Amino acid sequence: MMKTRSMTICSAFLALALLPALACNRNKSGAGGSAKLVKLAFVTNNPSEFWKIASAGIHKYEAEGKVQVDIKMPPNGTPEDQNQIMQNLVSQGYDALAVSVIAPADQTPVLDRLAEKTNLITFDSDADKSKRLLYIGTNNYDAGKVLGGEIVRLLPKGGKIAVFVGMFSADNASQRLKGIEAAIAGHGITIIDKREDNTDRSKARSNVEDIINANPDLAMVVGLWNYNGPAIAAALDGLGKKGKVLAAAFDEDDGTLDGIASGAIQVTVVQKPFMFGYLSAKWMHELATKGAAAKAALPSSGIIDTGVEVIDKSTVAPFKAKLAEMKKSS
Repeated sequence: MMKTRSMTICSAFLALALLPALACNRNKSGAGGSAKLVKLAFVTNNPSEFWKIASAGIHKYEAEGKVQVDIKMPPNGTPEDQNQIMQNLVSQGYDALAVSVIAPADQTPVLDRLAEKTNLITFDSDADKSKRLLYIGTNNYDAGKVLGGEIVRLLPKGGKIAVFVGMFSADNASQRLKGIEAAIAGHGITIIDKREDNTDRSKARSNVEDIINANPDLAMVVGLWNYNGPAIAAALDGLGKKGKVLAAAFDEDDGTLDGIASGAIQVTVVQKPFMFGYLSAKWMHELATKGAAAKAALPSSGIIDTGVEVIDKSTVAPFKAKLAEMKKSS
């Protein structure tokens, strides 16, 4: 009896002694061990509904990669909010961050400091002068040219247009505008005004109303960010200008798609935010767990272009149905 009890006590002590080793093994990656426990975060540029689709892509990869990705949204959509979120994450030991950069020129010094401590990639809005490892998303200049081509088609005789966005300093906004300008050049189309709303939804609508009221010969209004489409549709409806002032937009906000269905908006160029989320999660996980091997596998350009699609009244219904399926998993 004493021998049995002694062996039991010894076994218990042995098990306790092995606990640190077992815990360590659970955090090792590679052959013979389970996947490393990693901390990953996806940081958007604002709390827009747009990110629900990206979240669905993240959740798909979470199930495949058996990993968790924390989604963070700057509540006021300011660079300062975003910087604070990223700095907090790095101080908490996050292994990789993906970020849609709000103001690339201003934030590059902060991004470079973060890149020294974690694996940093960008999506949606790039900071190509920073030390980020990869950009995942739309070639925004090309996307701007696509929308610019649609503007030319809708205004064959030319005309005056106005452009609206949260901040022109964001890479996606500035590149989209440059693409539009390139596409409309030589077609008699003039941008008479450009307005920022700093992610203030009320201002996004009032900006449109102010420009339309001040310019009775305005032919079209153009929104560059996700929430600008719904703001434009609401302004046109409220002013009784639906169909009289044409509208073009970016992204697939429900309000934008409803605006296309009702005739308030003629066209939108949509990105593929599901892939922003899915590929960001995948590459963060790879970089965090495979290190140099993952870095060697990065595209030489440092860019993964996810492409765009043009949606108008003839295609909006099937597109909305497809979108509803994606959102179910967000």
